Amino acid sequence: MIPLPAACAALWLVLMPGVGAGATAPAAPATAAGTTQIPQGDRSGLTLTTLDNSTAYRLSQAAIGKPLGDHVLLDRQGRPKRLADYKGKPLLVNFIYTACFQVCPTTTRNLQKAVENTVAMLGANRFNIVSIGFNQPFDSPEAMKAFSHQHGINLPNWEFLSPATAIVDELTQNFGFSFVPTTAGFDHLNQVSFVDAEGRIVRQVYGESFTAEDIAEPLKRMVTGAPLPPQTGTIEELADRLRIICSVYDPLTGRYRTNYALYFEIAGFISFLGFLGWVAWSFTRKSDSSGIRSG
Repeated sequence: MIPLPAACAALWLVLMPGVGAGATAPAAPATAAGTTQIPQGDRSGLTLTTLDNSTAYRLSQAAIGKPLGDHVLLDRQGRPKRLADYKGKPLLVNFIYTACFQVCPTTTRNLQKAVENTVAMLGANRFNIVSIGFNQPFDSPEAMKAFSHQHGINLPNWEFLSPATAIVDELTQNFGFSFVPTTAGFDHLNQVSFVDAEGRIVRQVYGESFTAEDIAEPLKRMVTGAPLPPQTGTIEELADRLRIICSVYDPLTGRYRTNYALYFEIAGFISFLGFLGWVAWSFTRKSDSSGIRSG
């Protein structure tokens, strides 16, 4: 059976011919004053009205070698936490949003699987992991706490942090992380940033699932002080980006609502296929009957 999200995506492409290559991007949300907001992901003068893989990849790679800014966020208990406090040990950083029901939870669980053996082997005190909620003000400390609990993330060296709305753009730019709010959800990079003990971003890893070569091996080298091997990868790795299809995201409320119109379209499409099948069956039966009578 085809998973519902995949089926919804396929039917969306069938039912909405304007979506796809060359389609017009959804308009950015309007402010109360009626002006158009610049979507997050606008970096170095490059406007991302939709998340373009090549541009997002270039911005992400440009962050390598940059030091982390002195950003102050809140932990799950609402206490201030400076990213600079993580200096002295390797650090993994990824960005999520707590209302995501598919890709962010999957990526988070896969990241946990990739580092669990490393934690067991090297110890939780040798490196840290941070997940940052970029959908503010909705990714509050309480929401991040609930997200980590819901998805079983309980490693002692893994924290979930909430930035203030005012610093989200600066923070994501620092990490080369691009995201764009759309009428169907968020398009964003599935990105894990490796930060060395000196607080410099040294590697970006992309995707929804991770292998030991992706995460564990570079992390072990960083913990032991060995040089990182050259990274091989292509822009195709960025195909695993987020677009919610079966729900509609309202960036003004930070909530999802069910797109019942889409379900009606799906039902109509299935009914149409059934009708075509009935017509074909009737035509075949009629032809067979004519053949029997003529014989």
